[in-house]
Amino acid sequence: MADDRTFNAWAYKPLTKMQLTLREWTEDCVELDITHCGICGSDVHTMDSGWGPTEYPCVVGHEIVGVVKKVGKNVTKVKVGDRAGVGAQCNSCRECKNCLEGSENLCMKGIVGTYNARWENGDKTYGGYADRWRGDYRFVFKVPDNMSSAIACTFFCAGVTTYAPLKRCNVNSSSVVGVMGLGGLGHYGVKWAKAMGAKVIGMSHNDKKREIALELGCDEYLNTSDKEAFGAYRRQMTHILCTGTGRDFDWVTYLSLIVVNGHFINISIPEWNFPEINPFVFFSTQVFISGSAIGSPAEIEDMLEFASVHDVEPWIQTYKMDDVVKAIEDFRAGKPRFRIVLEN
Repeated sequence: MADDRTFNAWAYKPLTKMQLTLREWTEDCVELDITHCGICGSDVHTMDSGWGPTEYPCVVGHEIVGVVKKVGKNVTKVKVGDRAGVGAQCNSCRECKNCLEGSENLCMKGIVGTYNARWENGDKTYGGYADRWRGDYRFVFKVPDNMSSAIACTFFCAGVTTYAPLKRCNVNSSSVVGVMGLGGLGHYGVKWAKAMGAKVIGMSHNDKKREIALELGCDEYLNTSDKEAFGAYRRQMTHILCTGTGRDFDWVTYLSLIVVNGHFINISIPEWNFPEINPFVFFSTQVFISGSAIGSPAEIEDMLEFASVHDVEPWIQTYKMDDVVKAIEDFRAGKPRFRIVLEN
């Protein structure tokens, strides 16, 4: 039987509905009929070539959930009829030291992104603003039975991007976690840290999000534009999760909030560089500064189980897939509270 590779997608640029071609089928492949796809900030950066050149036409979307339509002979993780998801990474070399040690998200030969990249055979990778997706089974994950598909899709990028570093840095009931930026990533950070037992302090640059921070579950709130307020939190936080900040960010101010041997975890990737840091700041604070890249397949599996057990759910707004142009306009305008999900 001939392989039907044609699929329908909203591709950029501009964002237009068109027909494109799925990757060539192999026995390592899983094919999904897409039901839901979350909108991520990475989508907009890529559409705009904000992080570097984008190869157009580009189908973005890497918070994908769908129903398994077809599996290759080598696939054992999922079966036809299962609900399954895909995140920001769709392949790795599986041979380098990092991959062999379970850090495929840091593949030394470079990860294959779910969009704006190429499969090993040269075919383009396409994301989830579409009706079908096809790719390697090792980066496809079964959705827990007690989790809706609309909720589940956002776990595959925003969820694991915030869960993995908090887990690695041992956030627990003894932790005090400051979450910088209460948006699509930050609200997830609050949810995870609370589920891990921590005291959570929401942080934003004005008072507009104070009430919503408390509604999300924050124990306290810090207006980061109020320099006097910083005094009350000096050396009080064991962790800061930075999901976003403005160009006025400075290291000394924020590192002053963290206890000795605490953690500043950055998962924000703005289109501008963080300021330089004086080496003496390291000596005077003894704080670990780290970044985090999405999450490994093992961390994604662990996250899904944790979310299922602890009933962690993001706040989402749904739009029809055919209303994606309006959804992106609203996203750019900062309207979502806090993740937008497209539905087929």
